[in-house]
Amino acid sequence: MRSGDTHGPDGSYPVTERVAAVQETGLSAVPDAGMDRFARLVADVIGVPVALVALLESDRQVFPGMVGLEEPWAGTRQTPLSHSLCRHVVADAEPQVFADVRLEGRTSNSPSVTELGVVAYAGMPLVDADGQILGSLCAIDTQPREWSGSELSLLGDLAAACSAELQLRIVSRRYRTSMDRSQLLLRAADSLADTTGLTEVRQQVRDLLTSDLKPVYVGLVLLEGANSGRLRRIVDATGDALIERTYETFGLHDAWPTARAARENRTITVDDPAALRRDYLPEAVEAFDSLGLHSAVCVPLPGTAIPLGTLVLGWDVPHKIDIVEQAVLASIAGYTARAVERALFVDNRIDAARKMQQAMLTELPAVPGLETAALYRAAADTDLVGGDWYDAYLLPTPAQGGEDSPAADRVAFSVGDITGHDMGAATLMGQVRSMLRQADLDHPGQGPARALSAMEHANARLQINASGTLIHAHLRPHPGSGDGTWELSWTNAGHPPPLIAAPDGSVERLDQHGILLFPAFTGRHRQEHRRLLVPGSVLLLYTDGLVERAGVNIETLIDTTSRLLAEHHTLPLDKLVALLADQLAGHDAEDDVALLAVRIPAVPDSSVVSLEA
Repeated sequence: MRSGDTHGPDGSYPVTERVAAVQETGLSAVPDAGMDRFARLVADVIGVPVALVALLESDRQVFPGMVGLEEPWAGTRQTPLSHSLCRHVVADAEPQVFADVRLEGRTSNSPSVTELGVVAYAGMPLVDADGQILGSLCAIDTQPREWSGSELSLLGDLAAACSAELQLRIVSRRYRTSMDRSQLLLRAADSLADTTGLTEVRQQVRDLLTSDLKPVYVGLVLLEGANSGRLRRIVDATGDALIERTYETFGLHDAWPTARAARENRTITVDDPAALRRDYLPEAVEAFDSLGLHSAVCVPLPGTAIPLGTLVLGWDVPHKIDIVEQAVLASIAGYTARAVERALFVDNRIDAARKMQQAMLTELPAVPGLETAALYRAAADTDLVGGDWYDAYLLPTPAQGGEDSPAADRVAFSVGDITGHDMGAATLMGQVRSMLRQADLDHPGQGPARALSAMEHANARLQINASGTLIHAHLRPHPGSGDGTWELSWTNAGHPPPLIAAPDGSVERLDQHGILLFPAFTGRHRQEHRRLLVPGSVLLLYTDGLVERAGVNIETLIDTTSRLLAEHHTLPLDKLVALLADQLAGHDAEDDVALLAVRIPAVPDSSVVSLEA
């Protein structure tokens, strides 16, 4: 047999393989039917008033099997190590037999004599398959007793049988643990395969590992770039680890365990506070302490050339990483690394797409006598760009001599939705938007229906094949009115109706519309409609992402939009479009949203008010 642990002055034992083996039995200070049976056999066969199956943990002895102890020990089934005679069995790695413990030098002052009533003691080692001594099976008498050879032989046989039972339990738990780890790996492969963002990767890994390995903290640290030399934590927005934001970034060569794991491309464990303070920065010690950690493991995330970063697990109790758990964590780190690479690719693609779409959503022009504001918000479910857009630009008017010249009092407005929620839709949207502008420039003095028809012709002949819905409108001061009234002309290709709020707050729906934009429908006549907008009026154009929800009638939501517009039509337009988007679509909308609002000031004013989107 291997010798047991060497305990400290307080009687405690360090967290070693032996103590870990005790934990693997699954037994502690609670009754166990099998262990109680062994205690009863000892009491009956040896003829003693007290018999115990005693296992030694790091700071106490526990009795999963017990006969004859009095309260309070019978209820708690444990004592401090200072009360333990079984610790001598562990320390000496051999049986301990005392006819009268009061007469033995190292046991005479034991609290077990005065508090537990122990006088005679015989303890046999309980061992695991590797020879680790887990505790003892002991017979106790309250009177001095000379133990016979046959009694000790019987006690040894019962201890061997009890050891075999403990070994079987350890193997069974290891098998179950192995099965649990296999299931964990299967779940990790499945759940991480569908993640699309770094925050989602962090949350999935946290949920997986917390449910199985029971860490109190799971973190993810990534290199900011292959040559940056900097690491960044993926902050858990749903957690309360404020230290993540305090030390969100740090250097790859700084003395952090996470940086060391990535730098050296190997797993780093932290389970010694003294070593932590000796080997790492005070900031790392502060982070460790603020999270309440006792042990931690930092596993590098494998990359193509160098590690992508580090996966961190921390426990608030002693936790030894065995070889099986190391293999499991290495596999999960591999799954995590692939998910991180995929998330970085998607994030980069989204960033590029958003920049492209933002470049297409140009600033609104300054138009004397008008106020304008617009808003675009991408769908939250995919975080990708789509085909929604708004546009506004000054129109040319026929000039003397046959040349076109820009006129500051004529402006075109468009809001549309090209089918799709991806880069392809955004690209088609840009082409449609440009063709519609070109059509207006090529047909000066003609209405929005003529421009739309020309755009549809180009869409079909050039086989761009864009489809969707849109509103295209022209706005100009009403000839001869002199009171600030403007004339609106528009054409509707299957789009939700524009809304007009009058100065008194009443709202009108412009329900006239034609067929949607589709290449097969090219050549059909487009209807054009006209309406006067008096000073104080507000025109609202929007895409269907504002008024479409699963299970809700679109007419109901258009009515709700009308009501909100009536209540808030006097707000500054940038605040008005934001309020409508927040209250109707929210920040988790399933579709893109674009809004464009135009106000005819209540008092004619030549000053220019232009609000950017």
